[in-house]
Amino acid sequence: MTLHLSKLHATGNDFLVHLAVDAGAPQLDAVTIAALCDRNRGIGADGLITIGPGGDGADCTMTLRNADGGLAEMSGNGIRCLAWVAARAGLGTPDEIVVDTAAGRRVVVLERDSDGEVVAADVDMGPVTFEPGRIPIDAPSALHLEATVDDVVYAGDAAGMGNPHFVVFVADPAVTPVTRHGPVIERDARFPRRVNVEFVAVAGPDRLTMRVWERGAGETQSCGTGACAAAAVAHRRALVGERVHVDVRGGSLTVALGETIRLGGPVVHVFDVDIPHERLLRALARTT
Repeated sequence: MTLHLSKLHATGNDFLVHLAVDAGAPQLDAVTIAALCDRNRGIGADGLITIGPGGDGADCTMTLRNADGGLAEMSGNGIRCLAWVAARAGLGTPDEIVVDTAAGRRVVVLERDSDGEVVAADVDMGPVTFEPGRIPIDAPSALHLEATVDDVVYAGDAAGMGNPHFVVFVADPAVTPVTRHGPVIERDARFPRRVNVEFVAVAGPDRLTMRVWERGAGETQSCGTGACAAAAVAHRRALVGERVHVDVRGGSLTVALGETIRLGGPVVHVFDVDIPHERLLRALARTT
């Protein structure tokens, strides 16, 4: 049996995508996924997405595990990478893919170049929530929170985009000690499912700069749900308008705010790889 994987990235947020809509496709457990995502001993990725069969109006399902093998509810960049693979497989229509995720149903609109290649995608991410129980956060309010690490006080708001976020405002994300302080805030006891942490600065009325520490993955080049959460929090504080460009280390994303939030940006196919299952098992035995 051969495991077929595609590697893609969306503004540097990279994923392995496993197309498993047919019966008999290899099943991947958390240990295997963590090994595949390892950047030194595996292929390397921020997470692995499995595309499962759809139903009841959906073209497919999305199951996401972070680089540590842990389940995650949603990824805005990840679902756009999924759409590239699903479109190549003939799922959905030439213009859109309907995907069921752990955070609910999402519709991804495809942008193609003159050769018909998917080069970008726009997804309705659903509404943001600031209700503590839905984020979830164990606090009376999700607003005006503080976290202190190494005597540095970070202030911001928590928000839910189908997964939990803590958006904090800093003077300059480029010099913020994200890799030291991010993992501490990720495991703040108030967040029972841990939390993604966005370190954000306002660069203008329609622009934010952001670095992100993702639970289970570490610092990533980009985070789609994080960009949505950051824009929603900044807009709620009257710092930006309803259409926001979010500049991340891997590029720029566009966020349109309304009753639901739309996320747009490029999608790049990097390569495909076929791994014989027996070879994968031998490699796992050497790395565990």
